[in-house]
Amino acid sequence: MSAPSRNLLLGPLLKSVSRSFYLTLRVLPVGMRGPVGLAYLLARAADTIADTSLITPEKRMDLLLSLRSQVNGLPDEDALQRMKLEVASQQKDLDEKLLLESLGPAFEVLSQLSEPDREAVRDIVTTITEGMEFDLRTFPSESSGQMAALQEFAELDRYTYLVAGCVGEFWTKMTYAYAPGSFSDPQELVLERGVRFGKALQMTNVLRDCPKDLRIGRCYLPATMLARFDLSPQDLLLPETSLRSRPVLFELIGKALDHYREGIDYTLSLPAFSIRLRLACLWPILIGLETLLLLASNDRWLDPAHPSKIRRGDVYRILALSLPIVTSNTLLRRWAVGLVAKIEAGMKA
Repeated sequence: MSAPSRNLLLGPLLKSVSRSFYLTLRVLPVGMRGPVGLAYLLARAADTIADTSLITPEKRMDLLLSLRSQVNGLPDEDALQRMKLEVASQQKDLDEKLLLESLGPAFEVLSQLSEPDREAVRDIVTTITEGMEFDLRTFPSESSGQMAALQEFAELDRYTYLVAGCVGEFWTKMTYAYAPGSFSDPQELVLERGVRFGKALQMTNVLRDCPKDLRIGRCYLPATMLARFDLSPQDLLLPETSLRSRPVLFELIGKALDHYREGIDYTLSLPAFSIRLRLACLWPILIGLETLLLLASNDRWLDPAHPSKIRRGDVYRILALSLPIVTSNTLLRRWAVGLVAKIEAGMKA
């Protein structure tokens, strides 16, 4: 593949579809950007396939499994054409359309990576698509008018690993490969912290997106947890249930905070001079914690008209305030732990 085509794929296209993640990608060590960026693009394409409700879940599943096979080295030109004709053509977002039309070049870039990087990208995309497969097998079609719920917390915990905990694992392995010596703690501990870091971010996404997911028939809040408070998944469709369901929300926020504490330790275990890696980890932690703070104080958290989403200006504030103190463990911990304390206080109010 020509260098201009590769640069277009991992440059403007990646920037257009990755939004805030592109900010994180830009501060990574140079060697990490290629495999991490490519993994993001492939996972994003898979997500678009899995979420295109204008085609049947059966077709989405077929194309998702084909994408996984192609990532793992089994070419399928017919499936690539189907992705363009059946999925790309349905996209209103031109960047998403271009991404699906660029899968052929993306597979070519994948084949040109070093063997360790290629296998790492294959592993992460395989695991993430297993999470998407779980969604398609567990929940009804968005247009069916039906709803399904996870039954036990263990299912939610497994799901958060499949779609995000594995990303923390991948990120850690890339850090060991491209910034050796960055972690002083034992590798097994660092990998576990990386997994929990990813789970924290996904748990935050699940809680933030709950109103939207419920309206397409997906309840990620475990039914057994809801039942303890005489709630059913269908009850959550009523915005007035927001107050009654706060004990469930708070319990899940508590579990997310336990993960975030590990994510904070993960970040602060990076040496002070690893400024790029520190920022890449710090920003999603702070954004995630501020999102949980909004959720904890939102009496209408189940109402789609009152989303718990931080504003763009707050993101820029986080970026600006973090730069001068990124080398200070004391100041960074004070900031992150202070946010955790505010969230916990909000849940007791």
